[in-house]
Amino acid sequence: MPSAADDIRAAIAVEGGPISFRQFMELALYGPHGFYSGDMNVGRAGRRGDFITSPEVGPLFGTVVARMIDNEWGRMGKPSSFTIVDAGAGPGTLARSIFSAKPECRDAMTYIAVETSARQREMHPDFVVSVGEMPTTISNGIVIANELLDNLPFELWVFDDGWRQAYVDAAGSEFVEVLKRGEAPLLFPTSVPHGTRLPWQNTAQEWLQKTLDSLSVGSIVVFDYCTAITAQLVTQSYRDWLRTYVAHNRGAHYLRQPGEQDITVQVLIDQLRVVREPDAVRTQAQFLDRWGIYDLVAEGKRVWEEHASQPNLEAMRMRSRVSEAEALMDPHGLGAFTVVEWVKN
Repeated sequence: MPSAADDIRAAIAVEGGPISFRQFMELALYGPHGFYSGDMNVGRAGRRGDFITSPEVGPLFGTVVARMIDNEWGRMGKPSSFTIVDAGAGPGTLARSIFSAKPECRDAMTYIAVETSARQREMHPDFVVSVGEMPTTISNGIVIANELLDNLPFELWVFDDGWRQAYVDAAGSEFVEVLKRGEAPLLFPTSVPHGTRLPWQNTAQEWLQKTLDSLSVGSIVVFDYCTAITAQLVTQSYRDWLRTYVAHNRGAHYLRQPGEQDITVQVLIDQLRVVREPDAVRTQAQFLDRWGIYDLVAEGKRVWEEHASQPNLEAMRMRSRVSEAEALMDPHGLGAFTVVEWVKN
């Protein structure tokens, strides 16, 4: 059966030598047999999948995001046509939660769920516009990217008597790194220990620039695990910021088992600043607090207490807000994620 490893070997053969790590990651995750586009048993969010993101914790996250969406719609003067773009929508979990929250803007809202994986698009609800690529024009709206940028392919650089870019070659049944001299990004420090590795997140920068160019009025809201400054990674093992996951556990080395494990990276805010300075940078806990998560938890407790003697499905759902909030606000977990926002007026 064809595999992502076969796709990578074919690309190396076409190139006549090593391919960039960026291309390796693209094929390992998004190629014909990649982690997000191959076997149905991998590349899925949720408790039965490979990882849990904030929307999969429960509907509370989407309910809070719906409050933010209504506020943004109001800031724009409540236009009759209002677009939500869910970039990297996965199976559509966030969309379902936002619609269940019944935002005030729902009659004006067009919800576009962008997902490169055809098999995940098959799971999208009927009320969204399900597409494989980002729209090129967004007049009034919000672009939400929840744990998308950490999965976008990037260049990998290694310090070995100067900065060298990592390429990937085939060596028998394995893949190995080949280092080539190149002009390192200006953000990289010039003197670091031998063997230091750093990512250059050019695909994330390109995504941000294209999205800003496509948006006339509105905002871009990115949720991810972030680091403020690239140089902060110098003192860390690359295993701390370049990670693999499969079935909720850490995976193997990033060159091993392509297509069978996720590959993620810390999102570096200073590298996004190369495109445009963010208008706001907050922790996820601060963002959720700002948009009323504790009010929603208090409402959940009240509804549960009113129906505790004869609980119905709605009361049970409201009761779960307590545990959902604890997970979403955890300062050592999802609460420590970063929310980066850009606004266009």
